[in-house]
Amino acid sequence: MDQRICDREREAALESACQPNLPDDTRYRLGTALRSIYEETCDTQPIPDSQIDLLLRLRHKERDRRRMD
Repeated sequence: MDQRICDREREAALESACQPNLPDDTRYRLGTALRSIYEETCDTQPIPDSQIDLLLRLRHKERDRRRMD
């Protein structure tokens, strides 16, 4: 069996095991609370240049992958 396939299966199993099974209303309340904290602390600050560079690299990678498909 291909090693990459095993790694992907292992990662998928790990992700599903680590994610809590929360009801919809709990997820909604948690998301609302996290958003309000984010808006109060981070939303008013400028995005650092390093983060902008990462976003641009991600956009270029996604574009290249779409071209390959």
